[in-house]
Amino acid sequence: MPRAIHLERHFTQRIGWLRAAVLGANDGIVSTAALVVGVAAAQATRSSILVAGLAGLVAGAMSMAAGEYVSVSSQADTEKADLARERRELAESPDAELDELRGIYEKRGLDAELARRVAEQLTAHDVLAAHMRDELGITEEQAARPIQAALASAGTFSVGAALPLLIAIVAPARLLIALVSAGSLACLAVLGALAAHAGGAGRWRGAIRVTFWSALALALTATVGRLFGTSV
Repeated sequence: MPRAIHLERHFTQRIGWLRAAVLGANDGIVSTAALVVGVAAAQATRSSILVAGLAGLVAGAMSMAAGEYVSVSSQADTEKADLARERRELAESPDAELDELRGIYEKRGLDAELARRVAEQLTAHDVLAAHMRDELGITEEQAARPIQAALASAGTFSVGAALPLLIAIVAPARLLIALVSAGSLACLAVLGALAAHAGGAGRWRGAIRVTFWSALALALTATVGRLFGTSV
């Protein structure tokens, strides 16, 4: 009877896209909601509030995309440089690289003979992949992908930023600050819980963490608007 295939999916496989997506959506909601609340607290007109919020959405999405692309590109450049150096060392001193790989496995708990055999077999199978994974710590699942990260950040930022803007459009003027704040915090709590669940962490902790810091940002921005704002 054939053995059943055991398939596993680990949370670390989601790190690349999850980090960019959560950061983008969270920043989109917080920054746009804070901008809307701050401008509204300065007694601005609804049109001024919406223009400020829309400008914040566009500027924030582009900023997130550019920042994420530059950041992840730097990581990708470092990974490429390490791989190029590793290829050169493998070509110039394969025996030393084999000993280095064997030493890594010994430090992980294998006896000397088994470590040597494992190093030799992995080297024969795919020497660069073995060193990339076990010496450099670079895996396919966590490899830097600048364009993917940039698009995920810009897209999720835009979706997140649209939420407080939609609330600001439909909310009565006298309740705008309260409804934008409450709606944004509710969305952020859900986002924090979902992100924590996707990453294998506790949902309540993730929700409370993001809600607390977001509420603080909204409160500070509203305070600035009330203290320094006049009719815009």
